[in-house]
Amino acid sequence: MRIAAFQRFAVFDDVRSAIEVIHSDLLAADEKGADLAVFPECFLQGHSYDRDLVERRAMAIDDPALLEMLKGLSSVRASAIIGLFERRGESIHNSAMLVEAGQVKGVYAKINPFEDGCTPGSGFPVWHRAGFTFGVNICSDLRCPDASAALVERGAGLICCPLNMMLRREKAPLWREPALEALRNCARDNHAWVVSADVTGDGADGWTSFGCTAVVDPAGTVVAQAAEGVETMLVFDIA
Repeated sequence: MRIAAFQRFAVFDDVRSAIEVIHSDLLAADEKGADLAVFPECFLQGHSYDRDLVERRAMAIDDPALLEMLKGLSSVRASAIIGLFERRGESIHNSAMLVEAGQVKGVYAKINPFEDGCTPGSGFPVWHRAGFTFGVNICSDLRCPDASAALVERGAGLICCPLNMMLRREKAPLWREPALEALRNCARDNHAWVVSADVTGDGADGWTSFGCTAVVDPAGTVVAQAAEGVETMLVFDIA
């Protein structure tokens, strides 16, 4: 299975522009023959811990405007994991949707959200592509070993980890190594491949992210890692 992990500058409050970035990136992934592409946590609307922003940004998976924009991805071969704030009835989730040929084929909701106003998810769906079974853990889910174990119990050999490590400038350096170590631990403890995709660069109010986009093999070895502070695409074959 060939995977593509995208490290990107964050896009805030502009879903159409985010979709345009995703479309361009998926075309690049297709050129590389990727089967699955992974994008950062809440990349669709921009991440936040603020309840008011989260509530304003959240969208339903069946929102007609979102579905219409996703149609622009219909010609893309690669499947895509795309992070978003999802409105689901009266609840809001920090979710990641699986998009194939411009259609939403599944959704995972973060079980351990730190974002104010987000409701924990409860399910652990897995999907299949190119001979691999895969699922999703989102960022702080990595603090809950049961979350990744649940995917492996369902047959997953690959755990996709959308991240958003944009933190206050004084805090961001403190999480560079722990974030990578969490990915290593997840891979090693579950004997599974782990791929992350993170934002990088500066956001609002002095927040910043170095970027922790990487591929980790089942032994816990980092076999590919994006350079900090730059937008890039990692492409890697796992077997």
